[in-house]
Amino acid sequence: MQRHELDRLLTRMLEAHGSVSDLNFTVGHPPQVEASGQLTPVVTDPPLSHLTPFQTERVALALVGADRRLTEFLVRTGSCDLPYALGTTARFRVNIFQQRGNYSIVLRKLASDVPTIERMGLPPVMRKLAEPRNGLILVTGATGSGKSTTLAAVLDIINENKAVHVVTLEDPVEFVHPVKKATFNQRELGTDFDAFSSGLRAALRQAPKVILVGEMRDRETLEIGLAAAETGHLVMSTLHTVDAGQTINRMLGMFDKDEERQVRMRLADTLRWIVCQRLLPKVGGGRVAALEIMGMNMRVEEVILNGEAEGKTYYEIIQDGEALGMQTFDTHILQLFREGLITEETALSYASKKSVVARGLDQYKASKGEKTSDIEGLAMDADYSKQQDPRGRPQRKPPGR
Repeated sequence: MQRHELDRLLTRMLEAHGSVSDLNFTVGHPPQVEASGQLTPVVTDPPLSHLTPFQTERVALALVGADRRLTEFLVRTGSCDLPYALGTTARFRVNIFQQRGNYSIVLRKLASDVPTIERMGLPPVMRKLAEPRNGLILVTGATGSGKSTTLAAVLDIINENKAVHVVTLEDPVEFVHPVKKATFNQRELGTDFDAFSSGLRAALRQAPKVILVGEMRDRETLEIGLAAAETGHLVMSTLHTVDAGQTINRMLGMFDKDEERQVRMRLADTLRWIVCQRLLPKVGGGRVAALEIMGMNMRVEEVILNGEAEGKTYYEIIQDGEALGMQTFDTHILQLFREGLITEETALSYASKKSVVARGLDQYKASKGEKTSDIEGLAMDADYSKQQDPRGRPQRKPPGR
């Protein structure tokens, strides 16, 4: 497949829907786009009712082009990542991988401009993530939950307010930061450095004040990141974890058991914020972000050092820290429901603790005079109504009966 043929196909797929986030090529399926979290087939010319192994391989080779390094990496490891630009129309983060001996391709569409906290509808406390001069800030969540977008918005705040040197290590570069106050050097995995650990080690010699690491994938990267945070750098990165507690445990799990105490002390000293994200289906289409936000305080430090116990869990500390800008997923989910952005079913299915969200939903509905239960016609209700006089007051039994 020639590049111009590929570009024409990608353009057709982008034009199929108004809010395309991903393009998907999988053997046995037609070309698909993901819009608002749903995969939808795309009608092409000529029609491709189902892709063959030969067709997906041609797409993969057209994307890789003449890059020998990527070709060797794909053959050796079974997958590879690369950027791809569709002229000036769109940029993509591409992953090509093997499944059952065939190639599949997913292209994630990248935003053309740097987002802002306000435009994304994130809580105002997120602006505080740009304030620390040193330490470790983590944004976590599942793949595609918007972690990189959130970090780009935080870096934009730094860009507007601080004349500092920022080095980013990305896979690939997603947002190109414009010239403002800060000086950005954005490095891409595979093109400018060979691994996050080596790129991060080199960044320490490049005199940055802020370092963005695309992902803390292994122990070595985390260890160098902690060292950078301890030596006066502000380090931002991502992890694939679902909440703040799991994030701490994931980092501890990268080290040996005999190192745990030392790592706990280092995390307690360097950690500044953990933000966890989930994308929820939005009423009327699209998706909306729900966030769990945990900032460092003495209670969090104590639990990091000694572990969770009854009455001392990350969830409870975040609940009690709302005055400091902290919030649990459940608090934010209830807020999104009250604002009419998500349904009751969505709120319950994405809750961290369903009992907490269910109680919050009932309280909100009760405050509006709505029913909090579908159960009606109980026998005890009928008996009680028989014992009432016409004014609704209980009837008194005559004396002696």
